[in-house]
Amino acid sequence: MNWILTSTGKRFDLFEPDAGMIDPRYISHSLAHLCRFNGHTREFYSAAQHSCIVAELVPEEHKLAALLHDAPKAYLGDLTRPLKQWIPAYQGFEDVVWARVCERFDIAPELPTCIHQADLIALDTERRDLMPTEPAIWDCLVGIEPMVETIRPWSAAEARNTYHQRLMDQLAIEHRRKAA
Repeated sequence: MNWILTSTGKRFDLFEPDAGMIDPRYISHSLAHLCRFNGHTREFYSAAQHSCIVAELVPEEHKLAALLHDAPKAYLGDLTRPLKQWIPAYQGFEDVVWARVCERFDIAPELPTCIHQADLIALDTERRDLMPTEPAIWDCLVGIEPMVETIRPWSAAEARNTYHQRLMDQLAIEHRRKAA
């Protein structure tokens, strides 16, 4: 079996994904139910809310890509950063699904630096607000400052609805921009 079953009952082929298989509803639903940090947060905190936070931290022209930066996780799940380093084949799958996401939503595959920076700011804030206190230095966060605001985790339903609305709004903005 080379496919997964999506929340609407459609198959998504993991080995031969097609851009036509990428659906905002699947992404919204899955990311809203996917807990960051492998579920080791003090309370449920979704990849959808994380993506919304990242999108809030970037300029308007990069918000769509920021909302979608973790979209492959909707189809592949989420591996922790240390484990990803040991499974190079996973990165290959992630790259292929990301390419289909980019094709589907007409965004550049190379994420701008501001999205990577916003992702790290969100990570540092999540560590402060949602993770158990742990004194070790995370090398990827050296020189990064967390947001001033404290993260209040959303329920899965709130995450799905908020993420989906922001994604659809951003798609409409992009459509109007490209039509102009």
